[in-house]
Amino acid sequence: MAALAFALRACALAVALASALAACAPKPPPADRLTLHPVRFADLEGWADDRHGEALAALRLSCARLGDLPGETAMGSADGLRAGFGTVSDWRAVCAEADAALAAGGSSARGFFERWFTPNLAGNNGEPGGLFTGYFEPELSGARRPTARYTVPLYRSPDDLVAVNLGLFRESLKGMRIAGRVEDGQLRPYEDRGEIDAGALSGRGLELLWVDDPVDAFFLHIQGSGRVVLDDGSAVRVAFAGTNGHVYVAIGRELVARGGLRRDEVTMQSIRAWLKAHPGEAANVMAANPSFIFFRELEGDGPVGAQGVRLTAERSLAVDRRFIALGVPVWVDTVDPLEPDEPWRRLMVAQDTGGAIRGPVRGDVFWGTGREAGERAGRMKSKGRYYVLLPKAAALASGR
Repeated sequence: MAALAFALRACALAVALASALAACAPKPPPADRLTLHPVRFADLEGWADDRHGEALAALRLSCARLGDLPGETAMGSADGLRAGFGTVSDWRAVCAEADAALAAGGSSARGFFERWFTPNLAGNNGEPGGLFTGYFEPELSGARRPTARYTVPLYRSPDDLVAVNLGLFRESLKGMRIAGRVEDGQLRPYEDRGEIDAGALSGRGLELLWVDDPVDAFFLHIQGSGRVVLDDGSAVRVAFAGTNGHVYVAIGRELVARGGLRRDEVTMQSIRAWLKAHPGEAANVMAANPSFIFFRELEGDGPVGAQGVRLTAERSLAVDRRFIALGVPVWVDTVDPLEPDEPWRRLMVAQDTGGAIRGPVRGDVFWGTGREAGERAGRMKSKGRYYVLLPKAAALASGR
């Protein structure tokens, strides 16, 4: 009996110790969740000084995408979002008034937004701080056929690439997408960047264009679209057509881990300079990002974002579409990437997405085309916040 009592006491002590250790263990952070807190336009610093007509013109492009959708359709439902951004009918009513405001010019654009929208401070579980980066439309040199100079292919999307919207199969997976190829009745991962760069797609006739620099091609993949000046002097715009489905990995972290750069040195410019200075190691470092982008030629103006509209410099914002519906105006409050002591505040429109844009308060500013835009985009890594503008009818319906 004594032995049994001792064993029971030991067991109880072990359970108590395990419970104490569990209580002391750090709690996992809560899952990302968008929270919206209504405010007044007077609370938006710099609001009165913005050029609202530029944002209104960008919004009109998004309005045109509503098309023939049923009026009761929830905005952003195709992106896996839950309710909260109003219905297509709510937005059509606003868009109908946007034409008149744009035609009137002057201060009517600002009045339009103040009359039809309610600003809401966005947060992640109530925390409003977020990260803002930048992207741009790069220019590359290329040709339609390979030559001694043009040796790096840009690929069109393969016929066997299958993209899957997981939200169509399970409610809990809304907003999640994967891609791969079907083999023996199963969806399997597609080749990663290293395998494709090593020739996995060669001989299949998938080459869209050829460019002269693998580092330029790599950054084109990161930006998602670009302009290629051909050897005959003409120019072609290329746009995102698909991805191999692998998770995007920022190679800046890889370079920090390898000791190539310090964490505080990482910018697009410093990464590019390191890759150019270390051609023997560059391919291996770039392969650390397994995500690979396929392209298509783009007719007319561009570039075009994920919403299918032409992007507007300093007015189009890439967001995480799991949390923010495309087509929604967003007031961004951050700092200038070239002058970090100066505020940078703009009314923008969520019109694009990106593999590295993850979280409820996360924005990627489209800066435009060319070298100057690239300089700003490459140096932007700023803390800030944003405010989501929702039609007043939608805000009232949701109780905000």
